[in-house]
Amino acid sequence: MKKVVVVVVNSILLAIGTSGGPLVMRLYFIDGGNRIWLTTFLETAGFPIILIPLAISHIHRRRRHGTNPNLISMKPPLFLASAVIGVLTGLDDYLYACGIARLPVSTASLIQASHLAFTALFAFLLVRHTFTPYSVNAILLLTLAAVVLPLRSAGDRPSGESTRQYVIGFLMILAAAALYGFVLPLMELVYKRSQQRITYSLVMEIQLVMCFFATLFCVVGMLVNHDFKVISREAREYKLGETKYYVVLVWGAIMWQFFFLGAIGVIFCASSLFSGIIIAAFLPVTEVLAVFVYKEKFEAEKGIALVLSLWGFVSYFYGEIKQDRKKNKNRCQQTELPQSLPSNA
Repeated sequence: MKKVVVVVVNSILLAIGTSGGPLVMRLYFIDGGNRIWLTTFLETAGFPIILIPLAISHIHRRRRHGTNPNLISMKPPLFLASAVIGVLTGLDDYLYACGIARLPVSTASLIQASHLAFTALFAFLLVRHTFTPYSVNAILLLTLAAVVLPLRSAGDRPSGESTRQYVIGFLMILAAAALYGFVLPLMELVYKRSQQRITYSLVMEIQLVMCFFATLFCVVGMLVNHDFKVISREAREYKLGETKYYVVLVWGAIMWQFFFLGAIGVIFCASSLFSGIIIAAFLPVTEVLAVFVYKEKFEAEKGIALVLSLWGFVSYFYGEIKQDRKKNKNRCQQTELPQSLPSNA
């Protein structure tokens, strides 16, 4: 029951981050922001908030065991693996920010749904997750949905943006989906290959290290791009006002931290594929919210892509349910088999 509660809580955090993060990021660009590295930085910059649950866990362990345990229990191999994943996450954040700067949120969300196909592929290669006809069908449908979107790119291209920039944004989001589809199973592989017992406290430590190195990667990019020098000027020129500029930045950091905290928690309690399913399930919600909040256009191509994405998601989810039921049935039969054998007495 405790595990179920943890899964539900982290799924809620993941759902909030999946919908809120892109919307706040797009708000930054719509109203005058144009610093790619700054928005990339915000995707993991909220990581110090993890110190709060870590400190609570530390105090709880000290009271329970009567000793003073180390605040960080991570061993060097796990630390190194988390640091590498952090750098990959920083690169993925940069690709995603480049795409959001050029595409409407509704279009970007549909493209991002293709990450489920990449997650399934890399989960098969890295953690030996088996394919089913339903998962193959889902991959084909999500791929087809991504192909349908660029058929008429001029329809939802933001004003003042060239076709070339639009195509670049499309490719950036697709690359971000592929890279994140690789990162999720890689994190699950790290959990399985770890030489120490994986607890939820250790999972938070992994996220702390991962987000630290992702943020460090972005800070280097900001220094090279001279972003720190122009933040104050950009705030004064922001259409919503200087105060709201900083509010947008802070809320963006919070929303993305919800996303990462939820994703890592779901991977720990369930699997990388289940985390990918939650993300894919709420991307259509993000698309609908973007249409209402930002008055984005909803052409026939988007409708077809949305239907294909939902169809792919339902197909994949139904296949997973059937496979779990089959495994449970086989397990029950194996348990009952010795009891049904005749006695030799």
